[in-house]
Amino acid sequence: MRRSLRLPWGRAGTTPEQLAEPDSRFVEVNGLRVHYKLAGQGTPPLILMHGSFLSAYSWREVMTPLAEHTQVLAFDRPAFGLTERQIPTQDPASRYSAEAQADLTAALLERLGLNNVVLVGNSTGGTIALLTALRHPQRVQALVLVDAMVYSGYAISEFPPRVHRMLRAMGPVGTWQVRLMIGGLHKTIIRSFWYDKTRVTPDLLAHYRRALRVANWDRALWELILASHALHLEEQLASIQVPTLVISGEHDRTVRLAESVRLAGALPNAGLVIVPDCAHLPHEEQPEVFVRLVTDFIRRNCSGGR
Repeated sequence: MRRSLRLPWGRAGTTPEQLAEPDSRFVEVNGLRVHYKLAGQGTPPLILMHGSFLSAYSWREVMTPLAEHTQVLAFDRPAFGLTERQIPTQDPASRYSAEAQADLTAALLERLGLNNVVLVGNSTGGTIALLTALRHPQRVQALVLVDAMVYSGYAISEFPPRVHRMLRAMGPVGTWQVRLMIGGLHKTIIRSFWYDKTRVTPDLLAHYRRALRVANWDRALWELILASHALHLEEQLASIQVPTLVISGEHDRTVRLAESVRLAGALPNAGLVIVPDCAHLPHEEQPEVFVRLVTDFIRRNCSGGR
C-alpha cells in the first residue's frame, strides 16, 4: 500500500495577520505589507535583518537587551516570516531581487522615520545590509555583518541565461518542487545553522515553520531563487567607509569562517570577532556575547551610542 507524504505546513491561504503575535506590526512599503517589531528608544536605531529560512524571530534573544540601549527594529524580509508574499505579474526581480530588497529596506526606514541607522545583518540579511549601504549610503552610519553571505551561497549566485529560461518555463512545477523540498527539509535546514543542535527545540522549529502556512510561501521562495544573481559585492567593498563589525561563529558551515576573515580584511574600516561555541547564528546561540559585542561597537563608533 502506498503511503501519502505528509508535509509540515498548514492549510493554504493563511494570512500573516492570523499568525501575528501581540507585538507584531504591519506597514505597507513599496506596495508590500511588511511585518516588523519595534522596541526601545534612542539613537542610533538598530535594524536587524535575518537570514534565509528564518524571520524576525531569529532576534528574539537579543532584541530586548539591545532595546535597553537604543531603538531596535526587526522585520521579515520578502519571502520570509509574516511579510506578505506577493506574486510578481511581470518581472520577478521587481519584488524579490537583492536590489529590490535593499530598496525596500531603505523605504521602510523612511516610512518609519529612522535615519542614520546601524544595519545588523545575518547571513543573506548581511548580503542585503551591505547592498543597502552601497545603494543608500546616506541612511547608514555603521554595519554589523554576522556570518554574512558575500563570497559564496545561493544569494549571490547566478544561473546561466539558458538555465534561467528553462527554470522560468517550469512555472508551477518549480513552485511544487520548492514546496516539497523546503517543506520536507525545513527541520534539517534550521538545525544545520546551529553548533549545539540539542538547543534546536520543537518549539523553535514550530515557530519558524509558521512561515510555511502563509499563503503563497512556496511561490515566493521560488521567485526569490529565480531572482538571485551575481552581485559582485567583493568588487565594491572598498567603497564602504562606515565602521563595520564582522562577527563569525567559530563553527559556521554555512558561511565558512575564512569568508568572514576575508570580508573583514577587504572592508576599509572593519574589525573581526570570532564567537566560540556557535555556528551560523551567534545571536541565537550566544546572545549575551552578541549583545555585548554590538553595544560596545556602537558606543565606540556611532553618534548617539551609549
